[in-house]
Amino acid sequence: MTPPEIDLASYIDHALLSVTTTLQQVQQGCNCADYFHFPTVCVYPYAVSYAAELLYGKKTGVCAVIGFPSGLSTTNVKLYEAIEAVENGATELDVMLNLGMLQAGELDQLHAEIAQIVQETGKPIKAILETALLDENQKRLAAELCMDAGVVYLKTSTGLFGGATVEDVQFLAKMTKGRIGIKASGGIRTPQQALDLLAAGATRLGTSRGPELIKLLQEQQLEGVR
Repeated sequence: MTPPEIDLASYIDHALLSVTTTLQQVQQGCNCADYFHFPTVCVYPYAVSYAAELLYGKKTGVCAVIGFPSGLSTTNVKLYEAIEAVENGATELDVMLNLGMLQAGELDQLHAEIAQIVQETGKPIKAILETALLDENQKRLAAELCMDAGVVYLKTSTGLFGGATVEDVQFLAKMTKGRIGIKASGGIRTPQQALDLLAAGATRLGTSRGPELIKLLQEQQLEGVR
């Protein structure tokens, strides 16, 4: 079956999150993201100011990961990291939740942490749930807490413990009922996976393979009309 015509690039946060990422690779990634008009490049805080300078005046923004990948920094450290990233040019923030708090039932503390980051940065916050490590009740609790705290996206994964699944995206989409966005992230290796996640309810995709996915999708669409 021919893949449907879709502007896949408009959904992609171009991830530049390898622990060996150099500034030269960040430059290449920013140029690539600008060419495809990806919504953002997703980088570590150290690269935010550099990426923001490269993308100044472009359609592509800069997303910084905060508390990544464990989420176990103190609230003050995560808040400082988030505020500094915004000062350096970040337009969006992907914030890793403290799953230890969630596991321990310390929901008030977890809510206070994410709400403070939302309020003091004033930027769109995507809360990373790491769905592969949570049961259904924990996913629901985390999602409800994050929505109440003011996040604008729920992000499935860091990619370190398993990637996004159609089932998790469907669960989050059904639970949130369109009130906030859903970013499917991790392990997206084929155009069909990307399309399936979008069909399940994802409104943003986190991947380092965006250019490759777009090229493959275009080739498949061309094959379908021959």
